[in-house]
Amino acid sequence: MPHYVQANHRLATNMQRRLIGRATDIHIRPLNEEKAIQAATDLLGELFIFSVACGAIIFEVHRSGKSEARKEEARKKALEEIKEKMEELEREKQMMKLRVAEVERVTRVGGGWPWVLPRAFTSGAAQPEPEPEQAAQQPTAA
Repeated sequence: MPHYVQANHRLATNMQRRLIGRATDIHIRPLNEEKAIQAATDLLGELFIFSVACGAIIFEVHRSGKSEARKEEARKKALEEIKEKMEELEREKQMMKLRVAEVERVTRVGGGWPWVLPRAFTSGAAQPEPEPEQAAQQPTAA
């Protein structure tokens, strides 16, 4: 472990020197054993915290992705239900058009009823009905 700690110490020191504009080709003294152990524990602690944070982020991304997938599936299902309802309404509309056309055809031909409708119901203008007295004047065979 001290080898990794010494390498980390050299890397950190070189980066600090580079940031402030100093030379990096110098010899960096190794840490003594006590400082090396302290640096190792700090490094392990930071790695642990970093890995826990990464795990939490990955978990949250995965969870929100699943949540979005469920929402998207619900939206698709609702859209499919709306499409099916529209198709059903379109079929009903076509059936109603056929029924209206049939009713119009039947009323044009004479009503299609088992009894004869008065002309006032089949045509637009009212026609006077024959008076009952005229029927009584006709001769009857006795």
